[in-house]
Amino acid sequence: MQVMIAIHLAIDDLFTLERNLNKANLIEALAIKTGNTKVASGEVVEALFAIIGDALANGEKVQLIDFGSFAVSETRARMGRHPQTGDAIHIAAAKRLKFTAGAKLKAEINKK
Repeated sequence: MQVMIAIHLAIDDLFTLERNLNKANLIEALAIKTGNTKVASGEVVEALFAIIGDALANGEKVQLIDFGSFAVSETRARMGRHPQTGDAIHIAAAKRLKFTAGAKLKAEINKK
């Protein structure tokens, strides 16, 4: 939770002109807020992504209180239509990633 708050504050301080937060900016913001090096912060970000990815790949739900929840849902196979030709096509079953924002994140987004 402290890391999430630090990231949010660092983003406000560093990237006011930038519209998108990418991985490099996230690592830099984390390094500044925690006083760690970019290398150490990069390792933390990589580890966090790996942990979340592994949990989701194993079918687990990842819930980060106040930030949001990640979950994998399965869609069934179905028939669809090709948008240009109108021909019937088979759409295979697939897994989809779902994100649901937490209450504090929603409030933060709506505040601005």
